[in-house]
Amino acid sequence: MDTFVFVAVLFAAACHAGWNAVIKFGLEPFTATALIAVASGVVAAPLLPFVGIPPLVAWPWLIASVVLHVGYYLGLTEAYRTGDMGQVYPIARGSAPLLTAVISTSALSEALGLVGWIGIVVLAGGIFLMSLRGGRDIVRLDRRAVGFALFTAVTISGYSLVDGIGARLAGNAHAYAVSLFVCDGIVMAILAVARRGFSVVPAMAPYWKSGFVGGALSFAAYWIAIWAMTVAPIAIVAALRETSVLFGAAIAVVILGEPLRATRIAAAVMIVAGLTLIRLH
Repeated sequence: MDTFVFVAVLFAAACHAGWNAVIKFGLEPFTATALIAVASGVVAAPLLPFVGIPPLVAWPWLIASVVLHVGYYLGLTEAYRTGDMGQVYPIARGSAPLLTAVISTSALSEALGLVGWIGIVVLAGGIFLMSLRGGRDIVRLDRRAVGFALFTAVTISGYSLVDGIGARLAGNAHAYAVSLFVCDGIVMAILAVARRGFSVVPAMAPYWKSGFVGGALSFAAYWIAIWAMTVAPIAIVAALRETSVLFGAAIAVVILGEPLRATRIAAAVMIVAGLTLIRLH
């Protein structure tokens, strides 16, 4: 894998972990997610005149992605509502690259090779191991939270594949990404008002600065990933994105004051080992 693409996707993973941490800034989870989605759309919109609109052939994929992203936002916020970020986040993100790898290799005939497969499995194993921590004991992990986390993983795999194909068909990853975020923002704004009423606007107002930081991070993270999926195998990019759990764990320890346990250290070693194997792919 090209070094520049590899480093770019790792940077995107750091941005992704950042906006997932921002979602905990005090608002109710759905409202916070909606604020970030709307802010992402606002950040993306001024770029439309520069990157253009994707061709008609890409729009069915883009619309499907918006539907999957709405499912992702709803699943993620419900998972956060009932579980700890440090457990929900790794479960959701750890399952997704395995699903994506299986589907992309079978449906898209993307060759990963033995080293690539081992790297993805080791990385996913490290991400799952990272979930064995948190404010709740693992034996008391909320089944509802796990269910929503696994549903979220399905939506992540779905939109990763859809956007990889859509951006390739568009022939312009930047136009596709910007249009996707603008559409996402519009849909989430409508959904937020439909679910919470117009009172959601004053509820968001005190958090607009944090919301725009999260929105900018979210936009940067996935814009880079969409571009990367046009120049590298979708499964590899999807797996590398999930290293965001490492950055999420660092945020949890350094900023949120959560304990650094042996399982976290072991998980980090596994994730780095998986990264090394993927880099050698």
